[in-house]
Amino acid sequence: MLSRVAESIYWMSRQVERAENLARFLEVTHHLILDQPDTLVDPWAPLIQVTADNELFAERYGVMNAENVTQFLAFDTTYGNSMLSSLRQARGNARGVRESISSEAFEQLNEFYRFVSTSAQSPAVRDPQVFFDSVRRHAIQWTGVVDSTMPRGIAWHFANVGRLLERADKSLRILDVKYFNILPRVEDVGTAVDDLQWSALLSAISGFEAYRHKHHLIRVEKVIEFFLFNPIFPRSVLFCVLWLRDSLQQIETVSKQDSESAALPLADRLCEHLLATQVEQVLEIGMHQFIDDMQTELNEIGKAMNLDFFQVETH
Repeated sequence: MLSRVAESIYWMSRQVERAENLARFLEVTHHLILDQPDTLVDPWAPLIQVTADNELFAERYGVMNAENVTQFLAFDTTYGNSMLSSLRQARGNARGVRESISSEAFEQLNEFYRFVSTSAQSPAVRDPQVFFDSVRRHAIQWTGVVDSTMPRGIAWHFANVGRLLERADKSLRILDVKYFNILPRVEDVGTAVDDLQWSALLSAISGFEAYRHKHHLIRVEKVIEFFLFNPIFPRSVLFCVLWLRDSLQQIETVSKQDSESAALPLADRLCEHLLATQVEQVLEIGMHQFIDDMQTELNEIGKAMNLDFFQVETH
């Protein structure tokens, strides 16, 4: 497979996953503000803080409120990581590799982009919960179409690595939202409000029912364990890393490169790190610090993917 094609498929998948996760961030936060006391810390600022684009937001919008944060993360076409920008880039990448993906996958992505683009200009977004729920359902449909119509060849594995790398990163960022939320109000820890926030985070990864089925009560240690170390839940960090490593192994086997790739050993190392870590150690290190370290390791895998498969040397 040409490096250009592999890179486009990888990024197409990452960008759709990014759009879906932004919809999850925003949908849950719009829902959260309906249930929490007015005196609680503003829930919108953490959404910008975890993107690490605080300065850019401050330059363009200033005040972090529901309207500005939703516009920035969902519809700002000058912000490259917004939901709409991500889908536009994903569609562009898909168009360039139509011969390597199924026609159904391209058509579903095109429909997904048109829905968000049209809705951005319509009254549909006046009911944010309905709109973001629809976005999430479009994303799930696209993932289902890709998995149902593409053979498990090298193209699908590049798409899978992109999807799971992005998903692991966003699950960490969703968990990090709680860190930014509890800092100003330590006295809320262990209260009903605290349970409400943890439940909202579980809902953001569609994990609330799965968590309650296993643990019943909301307990901080169990929620963190669910986010980070659950080996069978599709949005836990460990699940994502285990299966992206599997796809990297398949890519390496098929590509038969002369030199060993850098991404696979990094994925192996991250798997070993996650499997060897207990929740108590995460709390001892500090959840925010642990998340930072995990994101650094995920970023290293992404950079290694670029060096291993996408860069074409010219002489």
